[in-house]
Amino acid sequence: MEFSIKQSVLKEELGYIQGVVERKTTIPVLSNILIESLGEGSIRIIGTDLDVTIRCDAEAEIKKPGAMCIQARKLFDIVRNLGDGDVHFKKEENEWVELKAGRAKFRLAGVNREQYPEIPQFKVAPMKLAAETFNYFIQNTAFAITNETSRFTLSGAKFVIDGDVARMVTTDGHRLAFIEKKLEAGSDAKMDALIPKKALLELVKISREGGDVAFGEDQNHIYFETGGRLLITRKLTGNFPNYEMVMPKDNDKKVAFDLADMKSAVRRIALMADERNRSIRVTIREGEVEVTAQSSEEGEGNEVVPADYTGEEVTLGFNHQYLQEFLNNVGALEGAGSASENEGESDGGNAATARAKDSKPTRISFEFKDANAATQIRIDGETAYDYKYIVMPLRI
Repeated sequence: MEFSIKQSVLKEELGYIQGVVERKTTIPVLSNILIESLGEGSIRIIGTDLDVTIRCDAEAEIKKPGAMCIQARKLFDIVRNLGDGDVHFKKEENEWVELKAGRAKFRLAGVNREQYPEIPQFKVAPMKLAAETFNYFIQNTAFAITNETSRFTLSGAKFVIDGDVARMVTTDGHRLAFIEKKLEAGSDAKMDALIPKKALLELVKISREGGDVAFGEDQNHIYFETGGRLLITRKLTGNFPNYEMVMPKDNDKKVAFDLADMKSAVRRIALMADERNRSIRVTIREGEVEVTAQSSEEGEGNEVVPADYTGEEVTLGFNHQYLQEFLNNVGALEGAGSASENEGESDGGNAATARAKDSKPTRISFEFKDANAATQIRIDGETAYDYKYIVMPLRI
């Protein structure tokens, strides 16, 4: 195989694929990417960890058709350090690849195409949803996905399309994020699947240019296609918890306050929280909310935030991390942001999408019954999305 491609084009496509390529794996071939020729004017680049696969097509000048399989991380490091211009690839008979760009020349070890795993065949993608909607869903729910690998059914998001409604739900057993949006009437599309967290974060990256995301499913996989890029992910198996049972029905008290004020206050006061239980107190009284934290070894702190509230004084206990993650992510259209637990290029924060001008809320409300019941947190006022964040109480 032999081809030439512009450095800027190759760098961009390799950047999308880095997030799914395994760096530490018991299957060495998975640290490689597969590059195949498509006709005379394009190549196809594929990376996979067997659970999530990304396929990107890019324009290139094909001089000799074929396929090559080379180390993904090393190639990306080389390409992003090259200057503008064409990059020329030529595969040798021993599977090694010669790379030339300007006055630079490299030889990279390759493996036989036959060693690379077969990729699931792309099925039709009969459904479509705006990339902005997908990204908003993921941004506002992915941070509530558990990081405990043993809790398999909670390590992703429940994604539902039911006619003219799209819904995403995540939980780690201590808090739950729920978001729903009405779609155009008349649709009979239906889907109910568990999508792994890694696939969600990678979907944000490949769809950051906007437009529509076409998607579909078969028995074991979900397919997302946007802008000439395809993401294939295995579904999670098992039964997602009955989230409707968790959502409070009788929270009759409400306090509303400025998002920026509360975000800043919680960030500062959390510095004094006990490192073991991460607890902070939120005392709600007429006209204000007081945020307090203390540690027997380090001291204490408190800050008052103006609020709209009338009624008896109530003190709620929260894990400050759960509160901060909501306040940092709510309403934003900034990729997966702090939801990402990955490193380097796979960090969703490096894949920021354009922020919707009116998407960042200014006021947030807590809806509660008492200190022993779950608190429901949401954007105050009317929005295009029905978004609820439920946090179980922390005994203080």
